[in-house]
Amino acid sequence: MTAPAIRRRGATAGAAVAPLVAGLLATALLVAGCTAPDEPSATTTGSDMFTNPVIATNSPDPHAIRVGDTWYLFHTNGDGRNVPVHTSPDLVDWTPAGDALPELPAWANPGKTWAPEAIALAPDRFVLYYTVAGRSSGRQCVGRAVASAPQGPYRDDSSGPLICQAERGGAIDASPFWDTDGTLWLLWKNDGNAVGRDTWLWSQRLSADGLELVGEPTKLLKQTEPWEGRLIEGPFFWRRDGTLYLFFAANAYNRAEYAEGYAICESPTGPCVKAPENPILRSNAAASGPGHASMVESDGRTWLLYHAWPPGQEGSVSPGRQTWLDEVVWRDGRPVVKGPTGTPQPHPLPHRQTR
Repeated sequence: MTAPAIRRRGATAGAAVAPLVAGLLATALLVAGCTAPDEPSATTTGSDMFTNPVIATNSPDPHAIRVGDTWYLFHTNGDGRNVPVHTSPDLVDWTPAGDALPELPAWANPGKTWAPEAIALAPDRFVLYYTVAGRSSGRQCVGRAVASAPQGPYRDDSSGPLICQAERGGAIDASPFWDTDGTLWLLWKNDGNAVGRDTWLWSQRLSADGLELVGEPTKLLKQTEPWEGRLIEGPFFWRRDGTLYLFFAANAYNRAEYAEGYAICESPTGPCVKAPENPILRSNAAASGPGHASMVESDGRTWLLYHAWPPGQEGSVSPGRQTWLDEVVWRDGRPVVKGPTGTPQPHPLPHRQTR
């Protein structure tokens, strides 16, 4: 098979971030259920345009990686699949490609396999981090599975969860990050809202093979702002021009108030300062409750993949949370999401070959 284009998430060398963190802090002080998988994906409106959503069926918590010329997108369980996987040549036209994790480990129960994210550690080694129902704890826990190809099948040979934190409500939404210095990290959220506790975002070093945690975990952020409601979740790191951004979703996933924000961190262990302009992606007339995003680059442009409900259908089984794609532009070091966009917009690959 063609060797994968292994891309560290947002890995770009640059200057120290302490001045940006200080600037953000100063500004902050001044600013007191499932459908059939074979339905069509995006609506195309011309060779150089597309219209959201790019996956019209229920596809919550989307995350994509590129290997060679193909994108692979994973999302929360649906249609009898633990980890549905889709493929695309261009981030817009997605084709269902089966179940990336067809068998769960013996310590897990089926039915609540959430928010999978994969990372390429070598041309023939991919690690998938996923949330699953832990049998002994009765809480959601994080597992890890390995495959030799990006679409799987991934297999988890562990005897227990990688992270559980049952006393804190469980652990969900794991996200791997390969930093510019070669270190590998894992982010996650303790599911405190399930037990009436705070919801912290955590980070911890991973071993070079991605299968074990190293050292001690660090608390980064919890819910503090009115727009966040009772929780924050769905974290991921993105490094651009030396600055480390921590993106996250907040509020209840089945409400229009669900939205996306970010913070700037000095390092993967913090400290992190939330942006005063949060949320940077929120409900509008095109989409409701946008969030739990992931970020990708294509032809020098940055894009946000996220899920959202059709307006007025929050919590509905059909079509559920669809996958959307909108561009992110960077203004003075700050991400600005051009969405949710429900009208035709320029294609990520405007000169692609017609299939």
